[in-house]
Amino acid sequence: MLLENRNAIVTGGSQGIGTATSLELAREGANVCLTYRRHEDEALKVRDQIREMGRKALAVKCDISSFDEARQVVEAALAEFGRIDILVNNAGMNWDGVCWKMSEEQWDRVIEVNLKGYFNFVRHVAPLLKDQKYGKIINITSINGLRGKFGQSNYSASKAGIIGYTKALAKELGAFGVNVNAVAPGLIETAMLKNAEARDKIIEMALAEIVLKRVGQPEDLANMVAFLASDKARHVTGEVIKVDGGQYI
Repeated sequence: MLLENRNAIVTGGSQGIGTATSLELAREGANVCLTYRRHEDEALKVRDQIREMGRKALAVKCDISSFDEARQVVEAALAEFGRIDILVNNAGMNWDGVCWKMSEEQWDRVIEVNLKGYFNFVRHVAPLLKDQKYGKIINITSINGLRGKFGQSNYSASKAGIIGYTKALAKELGAFGVNVNAVAPGLIETAMLKNAEARDKIIEMALAEIVLKRVGQPEDLANMVAFLASDKARHVTGEVIKVDGGQYI
């Protein structure tokens, strides 16, 4: 197992990419503390699945945009596991609109969750990783942070910010044995996509770009995260790795 006796925090672990990542890290041997905001039943189910694998697991309610709530999650994970080795910043949101109609609230909330939320967890975890001279931080961004997307200026800006943040963190923490990388998914089959009003149209447009001609699954992201969280990727840092079936090229 790649992650035996490692301890991880995964934000937004109750659905989609976060669920797949939490379960994959556990399969590879890690104990996992996952966060959720609304989907408590789903989060507890993931927690129980991890415990059935023989790992320790926590599911903690958290609004990641809250500095104090992020601190409380880290404290809970430390109390349960004794140390933190891996942080996966995954939780996020979108609130779409063209720039000439976007409200201040739409802009502020997406930036607050998607960008400040990542800062909140890094700020509380980074000193621990620095002091123990070991750790892995994996930030989930998006190919739309690299190229932008019509109707998602707030989301694209937040995801682009995560890319810059990742590279800066890699430079700051590298001397302490901490790897920091970002994973940029393309279209992934999550609950958000399944419930979208224009689901078929969204998939049709994406498949026209995806060279592998398949919609990505949460497990595709989880496998990459598990690799980056392991010592197989010990000489990889500051990278933005696209997991998009060639959608970006």
